[in-house]
Amino acid sequence: MRTLLGRPELGSVVGAVAVFAFFALTADSFLRAASLSTVLYASSAIGIMAVPVALLMIGGEFDLSAGVLVTSSALVSSMVSYQMTANVWVGVAVSLLVTLAVGAFNGFVLTRTRLPSFIITLGTFLMLTGMNLGLTKLIGSTVSTKSIADMDGFPAARAVFASTLTVGGVGVKVTILWWLALVALASWVLLRTRAGNWIFAVGGNREAARAVGVPVTRTRIGLYMGVALGAWISGQHLLFAYDVVQSGEGVGNELIYIIAAVIGGCLITGGQGSAVGSAVGALIFGMTSKGIVFAEWNPDWFKFFLGAMLLLATLLNAWVRKRAEATR
Repeated sequence: MRTLLGRPELGSVVGAVAVFAFFALTADSFLRAASLSTVLYASSAIGIMAVPVALLMIGGEFDLSAGVLVTSSALVSSMVSYQMTANVWVGVAVSLLVTLAVGAFNGFVLTRTRLPSFIITLGTFLMLTGMNLGLTKLIGSTVSTKSIADMDGFPAARAVFASTLTVGGVGVKVTILWWLALVALASWVLLRTRAGNWIFAVGGNREAARAVGVPVTRTRIGLYMGVALGAWISGQHLLFAYDVVQSGEGVGNELIYIIAAVIGGCLITGGQGSAVGSAVGALIFGMTSKGIVFAEWNPDWFKFFLGAMLLLATLLNAWVRKRAEATR
């Protein structure tokens, strides 16, 4: 019991069970296989980004540019492929390099200037928002990209990033597999590698970690590049699922990623959290967003429920943490 109370994701698991039971009772179609598949898809769309964002928060930092970086990744891939009339995989590769460079930029500026990550990534957020719109209109004269559906490599890229698999007669989006793979990889890194120890140490006490030989600078830059990798995966899904990309998308999603991580047990101050917790937080988001639809409620109330979940999960996590400390 002491070990269980010490798990940071315990509060989110209790909350997820409560949300599931609530919508199972109030929405007749919620328990259908197709409905649950839709819930998992909505959860994976958030969860792919919530995992690296959770690792970054465990390391004691924020990234307010994560939402628009997803759109930037999709725009780069689309416009490079279209303008070069090349195989779409060329655009995908260039997008990966550009997206990772943005993540490295955030981490590098953070470590060199010692400014708060809030200020640095807010600046990156504003720059990317302007570049997404400005470059898209400059190159294509519209606020959206041109269709690349007829270009070489598109079917293969769609199969990797946006396909639908049939399992037991139910369509399952490939993003769910990407999400589960990222959760497994991040959990292994956190719990079974030196890098995981470094992340917890940097988030707990940066100066003490540096004093015992933890490569603080490299760890922080690596965490931002991890967020960039998640943004690249999400961006490619966005592009190959819908063929074209709107340059104004993604604004505000960074808060949803942070909310999912906090609901999953990550502390705002760093040093505590888990990849599994972020996945549960994303699952709560998916169940709430789709459960309201299945229950035929007014979707205008969604943000209210999401805010309530955030407060309740934070209070529950704090209570669990105090109980765990009291039993030591």
